[in-house]
Formats: sequence, C-alpha cells, structure tokens
Amino acid sequence: MGLILLRYGELALKGQNRPVFTRRLRHNVRACLRENEIPGQVDVVGSRLFVTTDEVERAIPALQRVFGVVSLSPVLEAPRDMNTMAAQAVRIARAAGVGSGRSFRIQARRGDKSFPLTSPEIDRELGAAVVDATGAPVDLSDAADVTIGVEVSGNRVLLYGQVYPGPGGLPIGTAGRVVALTSGGIDSPVAAWMLMKRGCTIIPLHFRHNDVEMAKFLDLCRVLASWSYGWKIRPIVMEQVAVFDPVYRRLQDLHEERWTCLMCKRTLVTRATAVAEQHHALAVVTGESLGQVASQTLENLAAISYGQRLPVLRPLIGLDKVEIMGLARRIGTYDISIREARACEYVPRHPLTRAGLPGLQKLLSELEEPSTEAAAREALL
Repeated sequence: MGLILLRYGELALKGQNRPVFTRRLRHNVRACLRENEIPGQVDVVGSRLFVTTDEVERAIPALQRVFGVVSLSPVLEAPRDMNTMAAQAVRIARAAGVGSGRSFRIQARRGDKSFPLTSPEIDRELGAAVVDATGAPVDLSDAADVTIGVEVSGNRVLLYGQVYPGPGGLPIGTAGRVVALTSGGIDSPVAAWMLMKRGCTIIPLHFRHNDVEMAKFLDLCRVLASWSYGWKIRPIVMEQVAVFDPVYRRLQDLHEERWTCLMCKRTLVTRATAVAEQHHALAVVTGESLGQVASQTLENLAAISYGQRLPVLRPLIGLDKVEIMGLARRIGTYDISIREARACEYVPRHPLTRAGLPGLQKLLSELEEPSTEAAAREALL
C-alpha cells in the first residue's frame, strides 16, 4: 500500500475550530476517493492528513482538486534509524533521476526534538549517502532540481521527493451555501469556483435564452462538479423570457430601452435571491468585474445591488479579463466557455453605463405602474 501526505494551510490558524475544518476536509477527501472509485483510507495525524491506497498515481490528480489541500506528496516510511532513512533517501533520489547532471538537496524537519540528530545534521548525513550512491551535485538553494523532504515524528520518519500543488482554500461545506448565477461564458463559472475555494457549497442557476448557451452551462456544471467533493452540485434552470420579458416590455412602453442590460441583470439577481431563500442559501454570486462591460460600472453595480434582500458577491471584481481567462484555463472551464456563443436578444443599441440612484428609483416606481400601452394590449387580447 502506498501513502500520500496531504498538507493544509490556513486551517492551521483556526484555533479551537480547527477540528471542525479538518473533519470536513477528511470527509471531502473520502468523497474524492469514493467518487473516483479509488480504494483507500483517510487518517488525520496531528496537523497532517494521510491517504493510504494502492493506487497512488491515480489518486494524486484527483486529490489535487480537493479544496483545503495546499499540497500533497507520495511518501515512503522509515523507522527512526539513520541507515534505513539513508536507504530510503537514495531510493527516492534514484526514482527522481538524481545523478551527475541533476542536483538535489535534503530538507529535514525534526518535529520530535527527542531525535538524537538536529535537522542540519540529518541533512548532512542523508545528503552524503545520496552523493555516495549517485554522484549527484548538492544545491542547497531553491534552484535544486530535486528536493528530498524528511519529516521526523515521534514514531516514524516520512521521506518524499515530489510535491504536487493543491487548490488551497477552505474545505467545501465550511462557509455556507450560495446561489451562483452561471451563464455559458468565461466569467461566471470562475466566480462560482472562487466561492467554492472559500468553502461555499454552490447552487448554479442559469436563465436559459437559447439551447447553445444552455448546453455550455450544463457542461460547465460538470467541470465544477469535478471540484465539488463533499457537495453534489444540482443545477437549476429557469427561462429568461418568463422572468425578464414583462420588465422588458414595460421598458419599451416607457421608451427606456437603454436601461435594458441593467434591469435584466437586476431582475435576474432578484429572482436568484428568491431561489437562494428557498434553498437556505446566504448570498448570490455573479461573475461581474468592475468596468469590463457597460453594465459593470460602479454606478451600475450599485444599482443592481440596490434593495436586494441578500448580499451580492462578486469575487472577480478586481480582476481583468486576462486574469480571469487564466483561472478558467486552470480549472478547466475555458474551452467550454469559448465554444460557439449566441448573443442575448435583449441587448440595446445604446446601453446605460452610469445609472444614478434617483433615476433608478424613479424607473422602479414607473415599472410598478401599469402603462396605457400595456392596458391597450391586454384589451386587444
């Protein structure tokens, strides 16, 4: 059986609440193994999690998608004996290709101070053994080709030669539930992912306006689900026409089509708030970034949020498009988002870019009043 060491970061700062977070992380790691049909056992030992499995190579890429895991390493165990430790260090060095043209360093961490050698002494003795066995040069800087880590605990020693990055953040399920407005574009799935990284469970909500974007949305949800160990993602779909068309017709009656984009987003956020309340979620998440498009000026964002019953979270607010695209590539949503797109049919020729609060309040009061034209249409029907 192989052993994988999982490291967490900010969870260590949680004080008396840390057991709550580590239990959730353990639960999510188990869910990861189960959903990928990888047999294994998950144990918490001190400030570390360990996965014991005979399918280490298959487990590593899956575990790299568990939020709360900062990094992970396949490790070899050794008793607290320098000769055995040296043999394992040589084994790791050879497996990593350490040799005359490939440098290495040893980095020991003596967690148990009763061990007779200090960390620098462990470094020197194990380093000498690797040099004797491989003839490799020693490089004590970060430029070393291979770093062999050594962790000395009270009852065993762990050695590793590879460190794989994890997503970090907090375990999913530790920060509450949110409804994530999700289109078929680049930004909104990244925003949902960022809330997942902060420990939120997400409910993706899509307002369908054509089949092309709907198909992209469902594919994006499948990618997000591959990061959502510990929480099953259940997408919700509503028809955009049913939600927004009455508002749009009223805007036409008032000859205020320039408000269309802003009022559309506001209407969808309002409906998302109702969905959130129904599902006991605490906030609505959007993919808006300040100044990226006409509806995302600071004035318009304030107008969208005005009077909403729940917080509207915008995790991309300070990122530019290049940064968002980089995140989309990293999490696996980019190629789906850039597929064939169908534009929204409601986009006006001259959208409003800077809505003022007095103008918004006036328009909202007018939208609540029945128009003469609307009454005439009803009479004809």
